[in-house]
Amino acid sequence: MAPVKRSVQRPVIGSLAVVVAMTFLAGCLDPTTGRPPAVGADAPAYSTSTRSVSAAMLGSSWRSGCPVGPADLREVTVAYWGYDGSRHTGRLIVHRTVATDIANVFRRLYDKRFQIRRIHPVTVFGSSDDQSMAANNTSAFNCRRVTGGTSWSEHSYGTAIDINPVQNPYVTRSGTILPSSGAPWADRSLRVPGMVHRNGVVVAAFTSIGWHWGGNWTNPKDFQHFSRSGR
Repeated sequence: MAPVKRSVQRPVIGSLAVVVAMTFLAGCLDPTTGRPPAVGADAPAYSTSTRSVSAAMLGSSWRSGCPVGPADLREVTVAYWGYDGSRHTGRLIVHRTVATDIANVFRRLYDKRFQIRRIHPVTVFGSSDDQSMAANNTSAFNCRRVTGGTSWSEHSYGTAIDINPVQNPYVTRSGTILPSSGAPWADRSLRVPGMVHRNGVVVAAFTSIGWHWGGNWTNPKDFQHFSRSGR
């Protein structure tokens, strides 16, 4: 009977070792420093507001010749739970036709206690997509070309949003990872705060307004990206 006993125990020990290793790894890669109140616990109410924008407000993120003008854009202020576990407010520049939908999406994320590192217009980072991603900044409008291409990005229309770029990097089959600091989270089997997963609250929230997730693309996989058209 001894051989039978050993044959049963080995996979159990191996499975436990894998679970322990993955739990340890996820713990090491947890980017947060605090947790918001549990869902259902007392917490400040969600808040949001919307206002028109001007060319001066858009700064270097907009210029003459962009596919939409300031009159077509809105600044949506949303409440969110930060990586420190505290309530914050941030500003997103989006197309006027999606402003209400985006406010509702972030209400769902707030209610489900999804944590976001920071939310600022890209002008805070010199309208550099690279700098905004490196800062783990969640943002929307930026008049720029698609990554690696010449056509207008959907961000140029205010109908795309990138969520926690470091924990949800842009990944290609050839090995490109943007931002480079997102490399540890290219492993999508990890489950830590701030990550977007197929069956998670973020995908569900954006799907409810008819938006698409870049994590469903074949190549590249743009895990941070949500947009109205799907590209």
